[in-house]
Amino acid sequence: MKIYTKTGDTGTTSLFGGTRVKKYNLRIDSYGTVDELNSYIGLIKDQEISITIKDSLLKIQNELFTLGSMLATPPDKETLKNGKERLNIPKVDENSILYLENEIDKMDAELPQMTHFILPGGHQAVSFCHIARCVCRRAERLSVELNDHETLNNDILKYLNRLSDFLFVLARKLSKDLLIEEIKWIPEKK
Repeated sequence: MKIYTKTGDTGTTSLFGGTRVKKYNLRIDSYGTVDELNSYIGLIKDQEISITIKDSLLKIQNELFTLGSMLATPPDKETLKNGKERLNIPKVDENSILYLENEIDKMDAELPQMTHFILPGGHQAVSFCHIARCVCRRAERLSVELNDHETLNNDILKYLNRLSDFLFVLARKLSKDLLIEEIKWIPEKK
């Protein structure tokens, strides 16, 4: 497979199914942000963290590739002329969302109750989680906007929403595991 095709030199790219769109198209921005999120999750996975968390992050990275493929496929191109699905892969679905919820619940059970908002930081691995969480929220916002124009599989929106929660709880869990004190946001009084 050749890396450069030169087909995007004029500012367009192809979606799954062959439709050409501008590179600033909302669908491109949505799955491009998911790709950025996936890279940040790789950065978290590269930290000195438990194998269990690394395994969870690898599973999530694979699901984000699937989710990106789902976003890259316009609704009118999801089904081939022969009636088969264009994406012949397991989709992000309710089980994917339940996995995130179960992982959140397991981590949350080990954490002290939150009484204040928490400022990002304290350790590089924790900060990477917060950056990934923010990128995930951006991917979610873009996907919600795209959904207003072209209906998406609702599991995409649910998954991104739950993943941002997962990343927040993961930041808290890593703070605990790394013996880092969480920085509470306590506004100054006038």
